[in-house]
Amino acid sequence: MARATRTQKIERLNLAWQLLQRGGSPLAAADELVRTCGLSKRQAYRYVEDAQQLRRPLPAADAKVAFTVKLSRALVDRLRAYAASTGETLSDIVSRAVVAVLHRRGGRA
Repeated sequence: MARATRTQKIERLNLAWQLLQRGGSPLAAADELVRTCGLSKRQAYRYVEDAQQLRRPLPAADAKVAFTVKLSRALVDRLRAYAASTGETLSDIVSRAVVAVLHRRGGRA
């Protein structure tokens, strides 16, 4: 079975949070996640446990699109080494860097 996307995770966490906020028990929230999201009971409980730690719903994830850029081999090697050492994805690292540059330059990100 494929791993959940970031968007799916956020949607499931927010659903679990909403169910808990309505006064539902963790068991009832997990049962609803099983029914509506097609999760196993174990997966559903993990989402409910995580949702119990939230103070408010998470912001919706912005859809990502792929585009091609050309970077030097040395820079790509450094990015991959950094990603491996931090456990982050290349996409997340590059996205944060671009947002930081746009922010410094007065652009909107």
